[in-house]
Amino acid sequence: MTRITLDIRKTVEQNAEEYFLKAKKAKKKLEGAKEALFMQKKKLELLLKEKPKEEKIEIGKERKKKWYEKFRWFISSEGFLVVGGRDATSNEIVIKKHAEKNDIVFHTDMAGSPFVVVKVPGEKKPGKDTLQEASDFTAVHSKGWKQGMTTLAVFWVDPSQVTKEAQSGEFLPKGAFMVRGKTNYLSPTMNYAICIYDGAVMGGPISAVKNVSKDFVEIDQGNEKVSSIAKIIQKRIGGDLDEIIRCLPPGSKVKK
Repeated sequence: MTRITLDIRKTVEQNAEEYFLKAKKAKKKLEGAKEALFMQKKKLELLLKEKPKEEKIEIGKERKKKWYEKFRWFISSEGFLVVGGRDATSNEIVIKKHAEKNDIVFHTDMAGSPFVVVKVPGEKKPGKDTLQEASDFTAVHSKGWKQGMTTLAVFWVDPSQVTKEAQSGEFLPKGAFMVRGKTNYLSPTMNYAICIYDGAVMGGPISAVKNVSKDFVEIDQGNEKVSSIAKIIQKRIGGDLDEIIRCLPPGSKVKK
């Protein structure tokens, strides 16, 4: 029930007129409120229709690693890629999967040495500089480096001379191969350095490293912890610590 309050000091007509004016004002306020509500709805509809602008956040893309970075590798001073096994499993892969017809395979006469492949993609053959660097690289990553040897017998052959077929009564374990035919021997020197090349950590003979980078760290034979050496190298030239560790031959130290 709606209650109406009348002013007894006024006539009926005067009270009626007052309520009429009040009703008129209330109607105007109601219409104004309805109009404001209508405008707010329209604005909301427009905001909902508009697609929010997506903020473009540039995230640094991780460098895509080359296939040979899973192995030991370097670029020779003549521009040839040289790839070597890290262990028995990677020796198998290097020879079986990556040694092609025109390539050159390096190895030593002693056990515990990597198979190293010089990749020869075209007609141009590697010269004596690349052959010597591949020989040095093979020697550094053999047990001879850790044992403090100054040199050892390293030879190179064609991939066709490397086979998994053992002689009658013999067994070849994983990572081991038979080498048949003429072998070409070189006298390696134990020299090694590490640099950053094409965004990756590269370890190789000093002549090859100097050819691709001005900033490098020379490594000598020694008995310091690999992790400690890697931290020193990282401080000098940067690079990923794990990559540096993978490049270091056991039995090393930073050359002073």
